[in-house]
Amino acid sequence: MLENELGLRIFFFVGILITVAIWETLSPKRDRLIGRGIRWTRNLSLAILSSLIVRLIVPFTAVGAALYADQHQIGLMHFRDIPFVLALGMSILMLDFIIYLQHVVFHHVPILWRLHKIHHIDQEIDVTTGVRFHPVEIILSMLIKCAAVLMLGAPVLAVVIFEILLNATAMFNHGNIHMPKSLDKLLRLFIVTPDMHRVHHSVIPSETNSNFGFNLPWWDRIFGTYQAQPVLGHDNMAIGLKDYPLVYETGLVPLMVIPFMKDVNSIKNDETAP
Repeated sequence: MLENELGLRIFFFVGILITVAIWETLSPKRDRLIGRGIRWTRNLSLAILSSLIVRLIVPFTAVGAALYADQHQIGLMHFRDIPFVLALGMSILMLDFIIYLQHVVFHHVPILWRLHKIHHIDQEIDVTTGVRFHPVEIILSMLIKCAAVLMLGAPVLAVVIFEILLNATAMFNHGNIHMPKSLDKLLRLFIVTPDMHRVHHSVIPSETNSNFGFNLPWWDRIFGTYQAQPVLGHDNMAIGLKDYPLVYETGLVPLMVIPFMKDVNSIKNDETAP
């Protein structure tokens, strides 16, 4: 399993992407107002470009950091003789918590919000929104994950599982998929559901700054950032950011340069920007 970690991640990535895309087609939650051709080309191109840039600039991965921690016996999991199964579960749990905290910080620190808002500018939300991130944000996220893995001394298997879960759940909970309320209510006790995460993509700032979890829903409940439903309902809520309402103005090139443009709204946290 560990010998072909990249191939395994690609397999799950493609499998989940196709599965959720088919689900969206057969049973969509919201009507599609923007053609898939426009958004999918843009979002997937950004995802591919980000991946290539990260591979070229960052010479290590979270799995590599885990191998290093294991070889040198560093990190919290190596301070005591913790059973492997316990270390596995604790590492996955703590890595998910760190990603939650990272997400909150990227919303509230102005210079980081400039990067992260590229994810929120998408005027609709579907499976491809889950992979739409600026390359610089991906690089910073990679560095944070590697530091967390070294600090924890997370087992290699835990990191592989976590990376697969993070990619899979990000695509799942961004999916434009219809789910019975009873099933959604049950699932969101254990995992972030599409209806839960969709609230986070509302243009209403108080909703944008809620439901930060990608995988586990518990952190939002514990730290008071949970909002069960959008005020206007899922069918009527507006998605995106008020300052970027026009599709043609947010093509691939603008998405790459927007974080570096002078934009007073990007550093506000009021009723016009989250």
